Amino acid sequence: MAFKSHLQTKSIGEDKIDMNVSVLNYSFWPTYPVHKVHIPQFLAKYQEIFNQFYLAKYSGRKLNWQASLGHCNMRATFKTETKELQISLFQALCLLPFNEQDEITLEELKERTNIEDGEIRRTLQSLACGKARVIQKSPKGKEILDGDKFIFNKDFTNPHRKIKINQVQMRETNEEQKATEARVFADRQYLIEAAIIRILKTRKTMSHNLLLTEIYNQLRFPVTPTDVKIRIENLIDRVYMERDKSNPKQYHYVA
Repeated sequence: MAFKSHLQTKSIGEDKIDMNVSVLNYSFWPTYPVHKVHIPQFLAKYQEIFNQFYLAKYSGRKLNWQASLGHCNMRATFKTETKELQISLFQALCLLPFNEQDEITLEELKERTNIEDGEIRRTLQSLACGKARVIQKSPKGKEILDGDKFIFNKDFTNPHRKIKINQVQMRETNEEQKATEARVFADRQYLIEAAIIRILKTRKTMSHNLLLTEIYNQLRFPVTPTDVKIRIENLIDRVYMERDKSNPKQYHYVA
């Protein structure tokens, strides 16, 4: 609500959209690659306004826009009807050029959007080869190949006013899944350590059980006592904290 109120004070121009931003903490989400896609000027304007709004409110933080997690509601006008398409940001970027031209090649779309090769092929597959074919592929086929052309499907019809078009998901191999799990695990170890230091820095001295309780209250992902014990030992070795000489279950913060 605060951002929407802030928008009302800005001169946006004619290209007005209803923009909602979810700010995700790296500690609670897997690590995603940052895709530097080309977004239209009117979207870039909203993005910059939010950057200024958020960083003025939370100085010292850094925002990385995750284009692969974005989604849109787009109104599309066909020959006989207008539909509301519920699509990903990548799908929207592939459809927007059809406002200016009826036909575009794979290579032109790649240059225009800067979407990674595998991602743009899966995106176009969802739009041209799925159940809701709002664009058509030439030549016809289930795979997106070099040299393919895409044409806006003016004759598209559907009984529903709102149509959700799902992205084609990339199948993750066992090795990739293990690598993802390892990255998430590593990220969480740093967060456990940060929580321990943050708590001890405030309290200066704490018992083991009270420290565990505080950690469970602060972290929003599952943590076991063993995980915490390992991180405590690591922090003691690195002289960020120390055990009480007379009570090994009592910890002191080391400034």
